[in-house]
Amino acid sequence: MTKFDEATQAIRVDETTYDVCLDPGYQIGGPLNGGYLMAVVLRAVVDDSPFAHPVSTSAQFLKAPVPGPATVRVERIKTGKTAAFTRATLVQDGAAQIETLVTTATLTNADPVYADGPAHAMPPLEECVKLPDPKPESNMNMNAQVEVVFDPPSIGWLSGAPAGRPESRAYFRMAEPQDPDPFVLAVAVDALPPVVFSAGLRGWAPTVELTWHLRALPAPGWLTVLAGGRLVADGWFDEDAEVWDSTGRLVAQSRQLARVGRG
Repeated sequence: MTKFDEATQAIRVDETTYDVCLDPGYQIGGPLNGGYLMAVVLRAVVDDSPFAHPVSTSAQFLKAPVPGPATVRVERIKTGKTAAFTRATLVQDGAAQIETLVTTATLTNADPVYADGPAHAMPPLEECVKLPDPKPESNMNMNAQVEVVFDPPSIGWLSGAPAGRPESRAYFRMAEPQDPDPFVLAVAVDALPPVVFSAGLRGWAPTVELTWHLRALPAPGWLTVLAGGRLVADGWFDEDAEVWDSTGRLVAQSRQLARVGRG
């Protein structure tokens, strides 16, 4: 079991309840990363489901959970021959923190009938760059859990020269050697800096709603994450992400609605 497996572990208490412990290693300046929180919830949902994979997840982030004990409550809405539908709620200190609707099924990685390619060609890994290490007091603890190397033009904001359009592109993997799986993909779709950084807007940008789809089981190796937005207005922005595995296969897609950074 890897450190990530331990950090997302869900222990069944009864037919509808799982105990979890939210790991401070996934803090991003104080709040916990939304992708990590989804992975925790999905551990419980998949354990409860007769099917192996979370193919669709829609999450509403009601509050910002803090590190420490919490529970996941699961309610199976319907179970069919090929898919099951579950409502799952992350609860901490008696209050709902995240509400999710999850569809589980079992993927076989059959050859696709049609498969498009990525809209942007990434440079070779050796031409990409890491962000500077954060200051210890910043509580950007997640940086130690993942490896992310960026396409240089997509992090111009770091040197005061943002691209002017919402975008972010990077290679991604867990810091501890681990083949990517659906739970790692839940983190990957929300692992990059908010795309509004490239539009010249900084600060914590809390996710309000995030929906992501598991499209295939990823091959071992680095993942490629391509993210972009279409509209930044009235204090809100959207962010679409695609995750491609080391073989060039599309393995995850997401869309989220978030608040423009504050502070």
